[in-house]
Amino acid sequence: MTKKIYLLFALAILCASANTQTLFDEEIHMPAGYAPTTIVMPPSPLTTQVLFVGGTDMVQTTATYGNPAGEQVAKEWHDFIGMTPDPSGQSIGWVSVNHEMIYSDDKLGDGGGMTAFRIARKADGSLEILDQNLNDGRTGKFFNVDFVNTVGETGMNCGGICSIVDGRIWTAEEWFASSNAAMYGGGGGVRDTSDFTITNSDIPGWNGTTLKKYQNFNYMVEIDPKQARAIRKQYNWARQPFEGGAVEPGNRIVYLGPDDTPGFFGMFVANTPGDFTKGTLFAYKHDKPGWKWVPIWEDGSMLDHKAFADQKGATMFNRIEWVAIDPKDNFIYFTETGLDSPSAAWSDDYAAGGVFHPATMARAQAQGLANPTDPNYHDYYGRVWKYNPMTSELTVLLEGGPDFDVSPDEANYPDKALSNPDGLTVVQIDGHSFLMIQEDLNGSSKGRVPAGVTNRTCEVYLLDLSIQNPTLDDLIRLTAVPAGAEVTGGIQTSDKKSILLNVQHPNTTNPFPFNHSLTIAINGLDQVSYDNLGNRSAELFPAAENKDENAAFSVYPNPTTRTVYLNKTTDVAIYDANGKRVMVKRETNEVDVSGLSIGTYFIQNADGETLKLSIQ
Repeated sequence: MTKKIYLLFALAILCASANTQTLFDEEIHMPAGYAPTTIVMPPSPLTTQVLFVGGTDMVQTTATYGNPAGEQVAKEWHDFIGMTPDPSGQSIGWVSVNHEMIYSDDKLGDGGGMTAFRIARKADGSLEILDQNLNDGRTGKFFNVDFVNTVGETGMNCGGICSIVDGRIWTAEEWFASSNAAMYGGGGGVRDTSDFTITNSDIPGWNGTTLKKYQNFNYMVEIDPKQARAIRKQYNWARQPFEGGAVEPGNRIVYLGPDDTPGFFGMFVANTPGDFTKGTLFAYKHDKPGWKWVPIWEDGSMLDHKAFADQKGATMFNRIEWVAIDPKDNFIYFTETGLDSPSAAWSDDYAAGGVFHPATMARAQAQGLANPTDPNYHDYYGRVWKYNPMTSELTVLLEGGPDFDVSPDEANYPDKALSNPDGLTVVQIDGHSFLMIQEDLNGSSKGRVPAGVTNRTCEVYLLDLSIQNPTLDDLIRLTAVPAGAEVTGGIQTSDKKSILLNVQHPNTTNPFPFNHSLTIAINGLDQVSYDNLGNRSAELFPAAENKDENAAFSVYPNPTTRTVYLNKTTDVAIYDANGKRVMVKRETNEVDVSGLSIGTYFIQNADGETLKLSIQ
């Protein structure tokens, strides 16, 4: 059989059916040599930029494990991003990036890791990485944060805290270790599992304490991003599988979120503002009369926080992730990412005294269950919580969803779906506060992605915090990341002109650099008008319905990651690079292409006009 050549065309057979819909060919054909024009994204204030690529960029290292200082390829699995402002005004400041990936390395240090670098704004609005000379003699652009020679190795550097007061940075050691053997599981991780004696700690009562090696992990760890070194492990904030946290403007209270089921919403109150070495740790208890916090301070409680939180009857949550604060009103927000079947994980804690929030109980009862310890209880989507520090009341701000028993196909999938919110921060756009919510899909069932979709993508949404009772329709889609990746670390630069995001563990088959964990910048945020966001349910790109219906067929953005917008409402078909039809949408001005693999496609409208489309 003669091999057919399927390329782009402008020849479609239009037939009238009973419902007058356009019938698109199964394949499109075109004469050899036809060269279509690639459509670029129309003028927009937002541009993207890759800043730091894991597994590719070289980081400067200290003398470690008897090896001399030098350089090494950066670790991957970028997660938290910290932003420390430069008070001198000579640059924007210092960026610190967590590496959740765990493996042994003679130069970077065993376990997890972190990279620090300094950024400045260029005249064209993009960012540049500055050369630095550190006090320890290292010179270059990217620097490995020294944990080995300061506080002992770290593990599972996941979330963290970036203080809105002064840009102080804490990295969170998340994945909880329960034995020394777990520190070196699978032939990687931490090789030295001998007992660890704490030295040079400025936290009262901890100097000279000897711990099992695994007990020196799972803390918030403060770092100095300017010199790329650790300062202290916050032993007085207890040993927990930490994820996120936030410092309130008075610089005395730190809110804490552990990624655990159950996780206990925490608060540390310093005796003196800015000095977090002395103070009291609390856990949230919603049913406590008056001020709804109980202290956790008995001997041993710092190493076995969960047992003491249960004992105090603290409120249990299903995997608390990131914690954010709105400096305009000091309200606190955190994500509860959910776990499909959490009953086994928190049943023992419930028996030991932990309690469920009324919203959690109501969710179980809506499922026809007595309480959330029932094995049939599920929490597929997660949610965002809001804490009022003036009343100490905690309420659900936004439920994830919509909750499907069976995943709908792509054609019937909703335009807005929030699945397993994880990363969270507050950004300012034109003087208004928005939550920036980042997804990390726990799975693909129950509608978290359309039926049959294997090219899973996580998205970033903005939510206007002036909306009193927001719904999923109020979410503004900002971007999506390449296939296989979690999107995390979102933070606004101190000059408010850019958002930094991490693309974590994307598919290795993606084109470079999107086959590596990387840190990207979305620049031009200062050019986005609050009024241009319309009714806060539009996208940041120009609305398709405002386009001239008589203009030539065009699509944007192109390349795209999740949604492509059309300049006119029409039937449309999408064909792969071989000309095979892979999708048809009726009477639409936007198409969700997240279910399609990365590559080149062709999009054809009802008038037979066909354009080249790139999906990244």
